[in-house]
Amino acid sequence: MNDLIISLLCLALTLLVYYLNKRLYQRWRTLLLMPLVMTPLVLVVLLLITHVSWKDYIAESHWLLWLLGPATLAFAVPVYENQEIIKRHWLSLSLGVATATLVSVCSSVWLARLLTLPESIQRSLAVRSITTPFALAAAKPIGGQPDLVALFVVITGVFGMAVGDFLFLRIAIKQGVAKGAGFGAASHGAGTARAYQIGQQEGVVSSLVMMLSGVVTVILAPLLGHLMWQA
Repeated sequence: MNDLIISLLCLALTLLVYYLNKRLYQRWRTLLLMPLVMTPLVLVVLLLITHVSWKDYIAESHWLLWLLGPATLAFAVPVYENQEIIKRHWLSLSLGVATATLVSVCSSVWLARLLTLPESIQRSLAVRSITTPFALAAAKPIGGQPDLVALFVVITGVFGMAVGDFLFLRIAIKQGVAKGAGFGAASHGAGTARAYQIGQQEGVVSSLVMMLSGVVTVILAPLLGHLMWQA
């Protein structure tokens, strides 16, 4: 079986597993059955069992990663339709995005250093709190590894979405804008999906913060990389 056929079969398998996973999640809404969690796990197990390399898998599936860009931009539509919310809270949102960006990058790198993790992992962890298209772009100037970046972004999103409600309850955050900002800044796309489940206002704010955090991180990435590893 040649590489092209293997790659096409991997693409078809990815779509099939995702479709079946979504059907399961619609019936049993548990964290383990979330498509963002279960689908990658199933695919990894299948690739290990069949001894298919990552190169063969991604050859015809790479456009699925490309679709993350348009999908992220689609979050701008509800933001545009709810401009009044943004106008009322523009100052707090701006300060929140700046603070969240610096805290997420610095805390990730410093914790990785405390645990004496390799520098390649430190650089890849630095951009874990922004959505994948932005994270991959921001990782280039600081020397992050794309595969590790994508993995850390997914883990961060799932974890943030899973514990977000509990944390808000524990620290008594009840305002919708604050919840949306927290989800968007800390757990990007996965958190934004959860924010929309809570309410329209939460989802809109989460979408805006997710995009702004990504843009700010990409712009500041060269400077942050210089300060963190070359200062």
